[in-house]
Amino acid sequence: MTPVVLRCGDVPLPLALTPVTALSAPALPEKDDFEDVFAHLESVEDPRLIVVGDDAAFAATVTRLMRTERLDLEVAYVPEKRTPATEAYGLRTGSKAATVALQGVAKPLPLIRDDAGIALVGRALLCGENGDALVGEAYVDDTRLFSGTVPGIRVEPTPAMPGLRAAIDRPRWFGGYKWLTGRAMQLGSPAAVVTRDGVANPRALKRSTFYRHDKKWKLVR
Repeated sequence: MTPVVLRCGDVPLPLALTPVTALSAPALPEKDDFEDVFAHLESVEDPRLIVVGDDAAFAATVTRLMRTERLDLEVAYVPEKRTPATEAYGLRTGSKAATVALQGVAKPLPLIRDDAGIALVGRALLCGENGDALVGEAYVDDTRLFSGTVPGIRVEPTPAMPGLRAAIDRPRWFGGYKWLTGRAMQLGSPAAVVTRDGVANPRALKRSTFYRHDKKWKLVR
């Protein structure tokens, strides 16, 4: 196995990763930022890509792997602190995450994406415009999540099948989240603001769907 680090933004690099070949990218890498990364990965034997950054950077990386049909590549994640993605997949942070990235085993997991072709690694939040309540109707597979008006909804990937879970985004003191699990979540709304892994969609949407991709990805844990 040949590890290659992708350092996204000005984030600290754990000591264990300093001897590893490291490539740099913006905090939120875009399509062109991966050209040199993929070229280097193709030049080494049995590569493993280690993403150092936040959930947005990790999601952008997995999105590029999906769109370029590179999901057979082993991917590890080294965030500085706990994030929705570390909670979703039971991942470590900092120096402990770096050790796992170098010594852990990659296992295939369900990959959740949306209808815009963007991978979800931690959490999506959907609400009305300007932070208002969300109006519309949503289903998880064939089960209705809500119809009418709610504060918002959240969607998260799960490491086990069927692949995702969704809940009305109520305050925890209200009774916690009542999750529905399934293969897909579909929302119809006059105007929904979708934030994926901390990155807000530039415009409100009338429809949004998150669903399990037809191929799995390989996450080091």
